[in-house]
Amino acid sequence: MAATSARPAMTHTQLRSPSTQGPIVLHASNPRQEPIQSHALTRWEIRRSWAQAMRQLNTVLRPPEDSSRVINHRPLICPRLLRTQIPTSSESAWTVDRGRREAAAIVTKQDDRLLVLVGPCSIHDPDAAVEFAQKIKPVADRLSPELCIIMRAYLEKPRTTVGWKGLLNDPDLDGSCNMEKGIHISRQLYADLTHLGVPIASELLDLTSPAYLSDFISVGAIGARTTESQPHRELASAMPFPVGFKNSTDGSVTQAINSLISAGTGHTFCGPTDNSTSRIISSSGNADCFLILRGGSSGPNYHLQDVQQAQRQLSQSQFPNGIMIDCSHGNSNKDFRRQPIVVDEVCNQVASGEHSVIGVMIESNLYGGKQNIPPEGRAGLQKGVSITDGCIGLEDTVGCLERLAAAVRRRRCNRV
Repeated sequence: MAATSARPAMTHTQLRSPSTQGPIVLHASNPRQEPIQSHALTRWEIRRSWAQAMRQLNTVLRPPEDSSRVINHRPLICPRLLRTQIPTSSESAWTVDRGRREAAAIVTKQDDRLLVLVGPCSIHDPDAAVEFAQKIKPVADRLSPELCIIMRAYLEKPRTTVGWKGLLNDPDLDGSCNMEKGIHISRQLYADLTHLGVPIASELLDLTSPAYLSDFISVGAIGARTTESQPHRELASAMPFPVGFKNSTDGSVTQAINSLISAGTGHTFCGPTDNSTSRIISSSGNADCFLILRGGSSGPNYHLQDVQQAQRQLSQSQFPNGIMIDCSHGNSNKDFRRQPIVVDEVCNQVASGEHSVIGVMIESNLYGGKQNIPPEGRAGLQKGVSITDGCIGLEDTVGCLERLAAAVRRRRCNRV
């Protein structure tokens, strides 16, 4: 607000006084910093100003003068309002809680089943994702004595350089980056998937998105590019579900193990509130974190000797939780058709009595392969085929799941 002749020059900081209706002001010319009562906006004026700001929700705002590289910025709906618009049903809440409890028990080796995170590399078509969930659920129910199957429902895509960043960031696949639309579509999708009784897993990439979506997530993952990030370690330490840390892109597990130890410890850090303001968060630490071996530039790391080496490093760090094998990425040499080969190696390890491996991650879709986004955009895409990393189709996926379940049964028999 511009200064007028009735008010002093704006050389002060306004603070809310707990004992007065208006603010107090601290003047540079007041060396003792004694409160000086000043005129203030009435509560009605404040509410009117806020209402005007809300009416501009979809209006591009002029960036601040000191942000010369910011082209524009827009307000984003606050988490509380979005959760009011798209609430959690009782069925969803039950599904999420079940997924969290079962996953935590497997990660901490209290349950001898395998935890399987299976689904698209990244979701770009909510309808296809729902269809995948509908088809994978009966398989998950049938194999539940041996496997805890949780659907990959990744909405954000980390890029080595540039590219499509995921449904949350660019839901229209055209570079428009309508994140307001993306956050609505993403939450509605999570509500639909969990309402079907399918628990979901998601990558924790953007530090803000968990405020909008975490109440639907049963398992989280930190990718290879962010596994050393302190903010992501802090975030994982506060999440109410198990979180896996992948080894770094060069194949080293040391950084990921350091992250596991860090995330298991309490932190104090800044984060968003339900009303999109900032707060100071103190976490107690997450005891349900686990290591994910995904291979790297040095080669795959899913073989028995790799698993045993990783287990030795975990034991030296006195970290008790198990290891998940990512069947894609570096372990498949970025060839989606090799994922079943990785699954079969894991099956051999499990059947022979290896207990370090607590699960696998499989990139799967309705149909195998991948496709590029055509010039006509979404309208030209084939339904159920990935637009990021290649995935195996549903038929091959079911075969992998059945072999994993059989391996668990053999391990149990050998124990007896």
